[in-house]
Amino acid sequence: MVHGAREIEIKLAVPDAPTARSKLRSVGFAVVRRRVFETNVVFDTPGLALRRTARLLRLRQAGRIATLTYKGQPEVARHKSREEVESEVSDRDALGTVLERLGFLPVFRYDKYRTEYRQGGRGGVAMLDETPIGVFIELEGTPAWIDRSARRLGFSEADYITSSYGRLYLEWCRRQHRKAADMVF
Repeated sequence: MVHGAREIEIKLAVPDAPTARSKLRSVGFAVVRRRVFETNVVFDTPGLALRRTARLLRLRQAGRIATLTYKGQPEVARHKSREEVESEVSDRDALGTVLERLGFLPVFRYDKYRTEYRQGGRGGVAMLDETPIGVFIELEGTPAWIDRSARRLGFSEADYITSSYGRLYLEWCRRQHRKAADMVF
C-alpha cells in the first residue's frame, strides 16, 4: 500500500488455508510475499476516541518490517473504503513508546499469518490471512476488480465481509461465550 491512499477491500471466509491456497491458484493468483507472522497493536486514547469514530492507529510488525498505519472512518457499502496512510518505521518499540508518551495506549493486539498473492499484471492484491478466529481471503483493489475476483473464486456479494478483524473477533467471542481480550494464537 502506498502511503496516503484509499483502501477498498472485502474479506471472504474460507474453511482453511489449504482450501484458500487452492482457490487462489486455480484462478491464476501467485504468491508475491511469502507467509509471514504479523503482530498488530492498536493504539487509542484512554477514552477510546479513535474507536468511537471508527478510526484506527496501528503499529504492525510483519517479519522484519514495522509499519505505522492510520485508517480513517470507513465508508461501508458493498465494499469497505477508507483513507489509509502508512509508513515503515525503523524501531517499532521506540515508536510504541513515543505513542504512549503522547497519550495513546495499546488497547488491542491481534495476530495473524499473511500471504500475499497477485494475478499477473492485473491490479489488486489477494491476501490469505490465517487468524485465531478463522481463515480469510482479503481482496483489495478497485470495486470492479474485487467483484470479478470474488466471483472467479466462487463467492457472491452475500459472502462479502466488511468488518475489521477487531469487530470479527468481538462477534466470535460473543458466539463462543468467551471474554474478549487480545486476538492472539
